[in-house]
Amino acid sequence: MDKSWSEMNKEMQMLISKEATYREGIQKLLALRKSLFEQITQIVTTFPADAFDQMPFPGVKGYHSKTLAYSIWHIFRIEDIVAHEMIAEDRQVLFSQGFLETIHSPILTTGNELSGPEITAFSRQLNLQELYRYARKVMQSTDRILAHMDFAGLKRKFGDEMKAKLQRTGCVSEAESAAWLIPYWCAKDVLGLIRMPFSRHWIMHIEAMLRIKNRLCRNVWKGVDPIAYCGFSCNHCFLGAWCGSCRTAYNTCSFATISPDGKCPNAVCCQERGMDGCYECSLLETCEKGVYTPSNDGANAAKAQAMFIRKHGKKAYLKAHDRLHEKYDFAKTQEILGQDWQEGLRILEEG
Repeated sequence: MDKSWSEMNKEMQMLISKEATYREGIQKLLALRKSLFEQITQIVTTFPADAFDQMPFPGVKGYHSKTLAYSIWHIFRIEDIVAHEMIAEDRQVLFSQGFLETIHSPILTTGNELSGPEITAFSRQLNLQELYRYARKVMQSTDRILAHMDFAGLKRKFGDEMKAKLQRTGCVSEAESAAWLIPYWCAKDVLGLIRMPFSRHWIMHIEAMLRIKNRLCRNVWKGVDPIAYCGFSCNHCFLGAWCGSCRTAYNTCSFATISPDGKCPNAVCCQERGMDGCYECSLLETCEKGVYTPSNDGANAAKAQAMFIRKHGKKAYLKAHDRLHEKYDFAKTQEILGQDWQEGLRILEEG
């Protein structure tokens, strides 16, 4: 489990178990959920549609054996059912806002009964933008339920009537791989549900999504020019494990993820002008676009690298980077190349 999420979850679990710290615990839970959902948003807004039905870990044991689309559906179907059928006892978001039709899902269950090719086929049918919109609406509705829940309500338990009600909805498959969910949920009180479907369940599946995402990036990166448009070396980038390079459709570099269209301004500029990279541009020295934005801590380090490529070529650049990494222990190039691109260029040239 991610260390920061694990620590937030652990602290939240402790806080919500005591009346004196319950409200603080709920705020911690809402912050954790916000942080986790940002990961889903980043994937949905930066990855190409064909990434969502791919299964890079077929047949393995674990949540990462699924697809990105399935993972989103599964997380939020379970939350929608538990939050609305069990806790709020009102209509699920899937039905109250017509998402079953707009998502184009052939099922209304949690998907636990699906496996292998069925998951892939299911994922291909979904409208990803509507699926994401559904996920956000479910999160928001659950957050409202949590924000208005009092400590005394945490002790509420569920019995045979709730089991029968959940079975009638048809939202949980009768297949052996899924039917256990109903008795599992109903064996918990509200506090127990908060501790799993609304928090830990998210963490486990979103971490699995990150593993899927990272593997897809590594797969697509094979054979691609390892030098980014801005001049960074993907071979030496500390983000290389989860970015598929700006030269592919899996560009999840930091400047792509913060751009409205999910595309780094430097990559867009080079593509529009037919350039292999910023190092071919006569305006490089004074450019303040994208990565070269003055407020960016790594702006001058990036510019130093692009200038080196202009002067010495890509092959010499990669060798210079190899030498730097042998000589120094660093993750970010600005740690070595500094905040002056001319000084950074000198460091690269001297190796």
